[in-house]
Amino acid sequence: MGRVSVAVGDRMLPGPHGDLRVRVYEPAADAERVAGLVWAHGGAFMRGDLDMLEADWVARSLADAGVVVVSVDYQLAPLSDPVEPWPGPDRQPTGVRFPVASEEVSFVHGWAQDAGLGVAAASWSLGGASAGGNLAAGASLRLRDAGGPPPRSVLLAYPVAHFQLPPPSVELAGKMTQDWRDPDALASMNANYLGHDGPPTSPYAFPGGQDLRGLPPTFVLNADQDALRSSGEAYAAELAAAGVDVLLVREDGTLHGHLNHPETPGAVRSIARIITWLTAEGLVGTSHEAPQDRTETEAAAR
Repeated sequence: MGRVSVAVGDRMLPGPHGDLRVRVYEPAADAERVAGLVWAHGGAFMRGDLDMLEADWVARSLADAGVVVVSVDYQLAPLSDPVEPWPGPDRQPTGVRFPVASEEVSFVHGWAQDAGLGVAAASWSLGGASAGGNLAAGASLRLRDAGGPPPRSVLLAYPVAHFQLPPPSVELAGKMTQDWRDPDALASMNANYLGHDGPPTSPYAFPGGQDLRGLPPTFVLNADQDALRSSGEAYAAELAAAGVDVLLVREDGTLHGHLNHPETPGAVRSIARIITWLTAEGLVGTSHEAPQDRTETEAAAR
């Protein structure tokens, strides 16, 4: 598809935890709207904003291809200490913990389906990068259990799917020194998000290791030299074992957060893959059988 003018506008929604800002990216009025995506940026649950490239560049690129994108300005957890210097724009966290951001992402998906944005309710996908990938994956689990209209698909870029980082393969272990993440840093980040050091009590906090039956088709896009790749790979395997249609791709030569670097070949390739996933007719599978008895999952979530 050729490039079209993208219309960008902020909206304030009455979210489940107060005012919730979203940024809507729409193709030109005369352009075909082929799909919709609710998107959550990364930032270790405590950083990031709608202006970072992982949010804005990704959304503009997809809107150029006919995808309406709703980027979620979810509330952030408190800053932990110490934290890595953060590149580019940022905003102050509101200091909330789980489940606030997760529930906000779920809420926006439902809002987008009925918002009159020119995309059929059944054509909206749900996605995110890094911590935003966690929020999207957890939201997909919550939406499944709520019994409402599911996302068309789930798109996860280098997600934080597990509370504890799965052991890396020998191949990945030889590359992880090129990335700043390590298991201790991830454990600290996750504890900060939850507000305690122990394991999560809700299946929606970290979907890895949960009952994943009946989830929508899922695309997991991992970075090659990223310690979190072990989580993305393990989550994709869990999805497949649960009977979920899943596509797993490792973007060669990339580091964690490569969607923040649109000047790199890996980021350009990843955007092309994402566009294909969201827009190509007949590529995405279908949602299959959901658990018949959700009593245990729902009880754990309370």
